[in-house]
Amino acid sequence: MEPILSFTSVALIVFGLIGQGFELRKIRASITKDEDLTSKNMFTNKRNLKWYVMIGAGLVLLYVGGQFP
Repeated sequence: MEPILSFTSVALIVFGLIGQGFELRKIRASITKDEDLTSKNMFTNKRNLKWYVMIGAGLVLLYVGGQFP
């Protein structure tokens, strides 16, 4: 059970980070004004929520699996 949790958690974290990177690229391409391109607006965009949840779930599984101190 422990290796399954470890692999699942790592997969969730990796896919979450990669997905968020692609999503940030899409957000950056869709913004036309410079004042909307601040990091505050980019990271608090609603489209990033699913990636934050995926990364958070991976961290929780990593902690439950005993791989996180």
